[in-house]
Amino acid sequence: MAEQPQPSQPGRPSGASRLAASTEPDADVVAVLEELFTDYRAGRATPTAVVDLDRDLWQRLEELGLTRLTGSEAAGGSGGSWLEAAALLGVAAAAAAPVPLAEHDVLGGWLLEAAGLSNEGGLRTVCRPDPSGVALNVTWARDASRIVALWEDRDQWRVADVPVERVAIEERRNLAGEPSDTVEFDLDDLEAGTVVAHEIGEQFHLRGALARCAQVTGAMERVVEVVLTHVRERQQFGRPIGRFQAVQHLVADLASETALARAATDAAVARAAASDWRDPGMLFAVGVAKSCVGHAASVVVRGSHQVLGAIGTTLEHELHTLTKPILARRSEYGSLQDWDETLTALASSAGHDRLWTLITTGRAKPSSARFHPYDGA
Repeated sequence: MAEQPQPSQPGRPSGASRLAASTEPDADVVAVLEELFTDYRAGRATPTAVVDLDRDLWQRLEELGLTRLTGSEAAGGSGGSWLEAAALLGVAAAAAAPVPLAEHDVLGGWLLEAAGLSNEGGLRTVCRPDPSGVALNVTWARDASRIVALWEDRDQWRVADVPVERVAIEERRNLAGEPSDTVEFDLDDLEAGTVVAHEIGEQFHLRGALARCAQVTGAMERVVEVVLTHVRERQQFGRPIGRFQAVQHLVADLASETALARAATDAAVARAAASDWRDPGMLFAVGVAKSCVGHAASVVVRGSHQVLGAIGTTLEHELHTLTKPILARRSEYGSLQDWDETLTALASSAGHDRLWTLITTGRAKPSSARFHPYDGA
């Protein structure tokens, strides 16, 4: 029997309307962001192998209200949506700005507000400790004044806002040279955390994954700009190398993969913004974005370094400040394989009769069925 269309729930947009929701952030906000980070990129120091927090830039962002862009105005934030947040993350990543915007606001600030905890200032990062209280690869931990921990305590989730003085930090760095530390908590601090709804614990992984998609996509778009400039200016055999067909093919691959990553990321951001993350199709939307971005990252990083050759590997060149963070971030909040397996499970569950429904609504089964974001993610 053919599948019968299901009526939309009152007050909730249909799957098709959510899929076609606007992905455009506030134009005035975007103009401010582009001016700010263009100036930053033009005036920053020569890149080095080690990346440290830019406190001057962070202070400037605080003055503009951008470090708490998505926080509610009642809680001292700027009241921005995920559309503006994704734009900020992308523009900052395109400038290789060493600041913890995703950790401090989109994840940490959101957790504090969801738990009803105060956010009275100070730089924060965020992590999910294991049952023993240890969290690996905590970005910017050494620079934070407090660490927001989301801890799974048996059958419930707790949020704890722990002063950095109460944790043990083993300093490490990721592939991009950024602080990515191991943090050990006192279990008493975690057990004293505020209990939050299960939806908060489940959403955290999805929000983190989409934030990394926005950052990687922004960085890849800047890589395409760098490559285009290079192939126009670099001369070989008496003409720009962009005139050679082999180079044109490489550039076309970079641009098309980046455009696909942008489309998938924007679709997920639009769904999140329109539903305040209540859309049951968010797992599918984020999974598609993470998969498209992850596969694109390999093509963009490999192709861009192939086009630029040796100059792209030098410490002084901008390219490595973009490609190394791309590689570091694409595996955070679920590896590419994990997300591909999640999408495969959703598609298999849908079957051929409900595959279009999966694409338009994000649900593989009727709404009574539920996928857990941590299954394969």
